[in-house]
Amino acid sequence: MAAENSKQFWKRSAKLPGSIQPVYGAQHPPLDPRLSKNFIKERSKVNTVPLKNKKASSFHEFARNTSDAWDIGDDEEEDFSSPSFQTLNSKVALATAAQVLENHSKLRVKPERSQSTSCEVPASYKVLKSSSDAQLSRNASDTCLRNPLHKQQSLPLRPIIPLVARISDQNASGAPPMTVREKTRLEKFRQLLSSHNTDLDELRKCSWPGVPREVRPVTWRLLSGYLPANTERRKLTLQRKREEYFGFIEQYYDSRNEEHHQDTYRQIHIDIPRTNPLIPLFQQPLVQEIFERILFIWAIRHPASGYVQGINDLVTPFFVVFLSEYVEEDVENFDVTNLSQDRLRSIEADSFWCMSKLLDGIQDNYTFAQPGIQRKVKALEELVSRIDEQVHNHFRRYEVEYLQFAFRWMNNLLMRELPLRCTIRLWDTYQSEPEGFSHFHLYVCAAFLIKWRKEILDEEDFQGLLMLLQNLPTIHWGNEEIGLLLAEAYRLKYLCACARSVLASPSVRVQTGPTRCDQVDKCPLRRIRVGREKGLFTSPNPFSMMTHSKILCVNCVIMYMGKVVQIYVLFVADMSLYLYRASRVNAS
Repeated sequence: MAAENSKQFWKRSAKLPGSIQPVYGAQHPPLDPRLSKNFIKERSKVNTVPLKNKKASSFHEFARNTSDAWDIGDDEEEDFSSPSFQTLNSKVALATAAQVLENHSKLRVKPERSQSTSCEVPASYKVLKSSSDAQLSRNASDTCLRNPLHKQQSLPLRPIIPLVARISDQNASGAPPMTVREKTRLEKFRQLLSSHNTDLDELRKCSWPGVPREVRPVTWRLLSGYLPANTERRKLTLQRKREEYFGFIEQYYDSRNEEHHQDTYRQIHIDIPRTNPLIPLFQQPLVQEIFERILFIWAIRHPASGYVQGINDLVTPFFVVFLSEYVEEDVENFDVTNLSQDRLRSIEADSFWCMSKLLDGIQDNYTFAQPGIQRKVKALEELVSRIDEQVHNHFRRYEVEYLQFAFRWMNNLLMRELPLRCTIRLWDTYQSEPEGFSHFHLYVCAAFLIKWRKEILDEEDFQGLLMLLQNLPTIHWGNEEIGLLLAEAYRLKYLCACARSVLASPSVRVQTGPTRCDQVDKCPLRRIRVGREKGLFTSPNPFSMMTHSKILCVNCVIMYMGKVVQIYVLFVADMSLYLYRASRVNAS
């Protein structure tokens, strides 16, 4: 009886998880790979839905393959006596499992050798073929490798950077923390901040490429509108706003136990431990109590939106920056109980007010149905379709909706996609950019998406695309990568702003309809291109041609606005060549 039960235990339905599959990453899988492939092909005949590919290539195929994966009662309906189902001897299974465990234990014996080979050459590359390979390599050398986020993903071995420590001074290439240029910039910041009336425009201009760590707390308070520009008013303003915040706590915080506020407080209480769970700083009870008070008071004072999941992440950058004002060591491992009560109260109040200023500009992201996020996701889709049509068509081919991955980008401001040190560097620019969190963030998301175009185009199924977009490998990013991302975002913003300014001009009538511009004599950008191709120009200045024209083709404007300068240079070169040839003809 026991033997029959053991045999029945290993029988699996074709529709239920647990069927016999090859073990990737193990040196001795239970089945031979060639036999297992034949076995899988035989079992696939049982499925009633034919598949074009071996794996789901679109969302609908993915849904059809997984919809019945957890059906109940299939074991009773299947015929286990059919030859397509095989039984597995329990003794063979136990022996194979023991062999696999023995091989894994041998790999554990040699961690030092693997660490020495991988750490001595930090610029080398190592290809991890599967997620199980990544798990084994992480166990062997945890300090030198990170687990890749999808199959066939190669990552360079780069120095591990603390998640929070030395946020602005450290970059991904391991550069020195303070250079001559950084010292000069720090001195300029101190001069601006110490002036009687701080020039906020100049401060924003200096903050765009990043704020030094030493002056970031004061700079953020000024750029967020929390502190006045006048130095004489700052002390009184800080004292008044901090007292006002703790007055809110005395007035409202006890109401968290009331019936109409219990749901809000319960959700906050659940989300706080999930906030950056890998950073010890945010797992301290005292820090979690501070976050609970900040979020609950904000939710009470903003009933139109209330608390929405994701707002808890927006507190962390402010808290870390204001904490670094009193801490010189690694912030991520600092014990906040070592700070005085007055300093903790100041950090809490400043974090609340700066977060409130941020959310005032993007509150429609968190109102009912979150219309702000939906508009931005739609705008992102439209922007990507114009700047990289190949990526956009790739998403459409495999039925990937932008809302499936970009919703989190807008809701959390890319905080789940980037390390905290990168988020703080990113927010330096957001606070110095007009409407940085509400408007410029859209272009950052577009640049961030196009950054991974090669990896996106390599994925050829719905599941692989979503797994990539929800787990992008940015753990090694630093100031260098964020700087390049922001530069590309600014280029996109400038390009789109030029196109909008031309299209919005009252003297310009936009021609819509045909995909190709068929009015060569009326569209100035087409005239420039045709004229250059034929060696003729109907106007000496492309810019004056655009200014005085009465009709523009939408497609031509979008496609060629970024190339106007290039066309103008070519025009000058052509004219120079023409004059040179004319002078030679006259001389002869």
